[in-house]
Amino acid sequence: MLIDVPQEYYLILSAMMFVIGSVGVLTRRNAIIIFMSIEIMLNSVNLTFVSFAAFMGDTAGQIFVFFVMAVAAAEAAVGLAIVLALFRNKKTIYVDEVSLMKW
Repeated sequence: MLIDVPQEYYLILSAMMFVIGSVGVLTRRNAIIIFMSIEIMLNSVNLTFVSFAAFMGDTAGQIFVFFVMAVAAAEAAVGLAIVLALFRNKKTIYVDEVSLMKW
């Protein structure tokens, strides 16, 4: 027996994931955790896109999710490269201790 889950449940889960990601970005100082929080936020947006695509019976939302996933993968690769470069130079990954971009 297949039970349909209401769309509101997906949207509530997506909102909770976005709030968790936002809190992680705003409160944490570890660069890796900040990038993980951004990934959580992007995945919550993907869940919203898929939920609305399924609700409306259109595949445009699901196609857009692939583009968001490509951007997320590129962001993860570039972010990891930046974190590794900062760790090699400053021996820390905490964003408070890095003043490389300041005048």
